[in-house]
Amino acid sequence: MSQFDRIYKTLKPQRDALLNHSVYGRLHGIAEMRTFMEHHVFAVWDFMCLLKSLQNRLTCTQTLWHPVDNVDSCRFINEIVLCEESDENRGGGFASHFQLYHTSMTSAGACTAKIDRFLELLQQGNEPRHALKSLSNPASVDHFVADTLQIIEDGELCEVAAFFAFGREDLLPDLFERVVAEVNTASEGALDDFQYYLNRHIEVDGDEHGPMAKRMVESICGNDQAKWDLVATAASHALDARLRLWDGMANQMPATTDVTATTP
Repeated sequence: MSQFDRIYKTLKPQRDALLNHSVYGRLHGIAEMRTFMEHHVFAVWDFMCLLKSLQNRLTCTQTLWHPVDNVDSCRFINEIVLCEESDENRGGGFASHFQLYHTSMTSAGACTAKIDRFLELLQQGNEPRHALKSLSNPASVDHFVADTLQIIEDGELCEVAAFFAFGREDLLPDLFERVVAEVNTASEGALDDFQYYLNRHIEVDGDEHGPMAKRMVESICGNDQAKWDLVATAASHALDARLRLWDGMANQMPATTDVTATTP
């Protein structure tokens, strides 16, 4: 069994907790889907930060180009960036996955005011954590983003790659399958864009990006046991952070909902 697969096996209890989380049973209607999206959009944003951090560290993004040492990882991350930053949209053009998500929020009637204000504050030069504090987000959202930013800023390359691989690319297809099952019955048309986003992530992450992320971690760590130990700890941390985010969402939703009352 490979080092990656061994770590994956040890994470099974945390993965099971996420796959069996109560939040899915609370996504009864459009109102709950909006709550989900208003929380989760910040995780979509910080995913892009993880992605660009890895691209900056594994490729040459400077004007004065120089060759990189780990060409395999360079290839993997560039392939993922191409899709995540400029994927096909429903209209035949291109959009980042963040833009697809934002569009799906608008279509569903979810509030984008907080994420829009957050991006505006960043463009004005505000530090992300300070910007978050001004939005009065649920604590679970702020903590999730803070965990991601800390690993980006202070983590070893292998730890950032672990957050990305185990906490995002390998995990999300299974989680989004659970959400899709609820989207199919939650509304008539308002969630079509959201369903496209979810299905697109399930497709590309499950078939392409997940395996690429695994190979990237293996390429970075090689036979260095110290790096693999860091990966194991970081991977567990990433899943714990996701669990706290899911807990925060569930706490904002009633355990039972009258679907008729919440569907426009």
